[in-house]
Amino acid sequence: MRQQLTAGPRAARAPAASPGRRRELGFALACGAVLAGWNNTVRLGRWYAPVNAGAAGAAVAAALASGLTPADLGLSPASLRSGLRLGGRLAAPVLAGYLTAALVPAARPVLGDERAAGLTGRQAAYQALIRIPVGTVLWEETAFRGVLQAALGRVLPQTAAIAATSAVFGIWHVRPTAEGLRVNQLAAGRGQRAAAVTAGVAATAAGGVVLSLARARSGSLAAPILVHLATNCTGVLAAWAVRRRQGPLRPAGSTPARAGARLRSAVPR
Repeated sequence: MRQQLTAGPRAARAPAASPGRRRELGFALACGAVLAGWNNTVRLGRWYAPVNAGAAGAAVAAALASGLTPADLGLSPASLRSGLRLGGRLAAPVLAGYLTAALVPAARPVLGDERAAGLTGRQAAYQALIRIPVGTVLWEETAFRGVLQAALGRVLPQTAAIAATSAVFGIWHVRPTAEGLRVNQLAAGRGQRAAAVTAGVAATAAGGVVLSLARARSGSLAAPILVHLATNCTGVLAAWAVRRRQGPLRPAGSTPARAGARLRSAVPR
């Protein structure tokens, strides 16, 4: 009887996490910590595209070594067609929106971005064809919608994994958002800058949710990659084309209201 009484409480206790489970949790936490700090501390300059491409490859290798499969990472050939189909549907309205903004005079101020002002045609092509696709989109989609989302998906429900992935994606953009505000001379005061950075990070995190849902629904990284390419590459080209044709969109001494209307330009690419 004593054995039965003492065995009861032990049986009621939650089982200890297995070593494999602890390793999965540790890998997910390590991924989140590295990504939260990477874009806010690392400055790559001219090596931006090659270093980030290498980082994408290293992230995939680490994920596979941790036990994740290519299908877990959205890299299965079987899901490619689904990813391309969904990504194309989601990218189409993004492209249409940029085209409309470029063609409609009243909408052109939303394309204002000083970072595109001084680009030559060759530099704009490099941004749209190499730097952004390789250094930004490939790296970010592999890291976030590929590795981090899959790693978190092993230890969290899918909804929580997507929320956490998107939150880290927002944090990833703190420094680029602040730099975009500075270059475009938006939010002059410290309080205004803090509020604008918070708004930009929140908007980026919300965009991350859309990308993560596209990844989850299609089973392929191709879907968020197409949407990300449409957003960032088309944005740069549209801003460059409008600035080249019309010159500066925001004259010196523009009002805070006009600057606020261009807050979108502070969201990093």
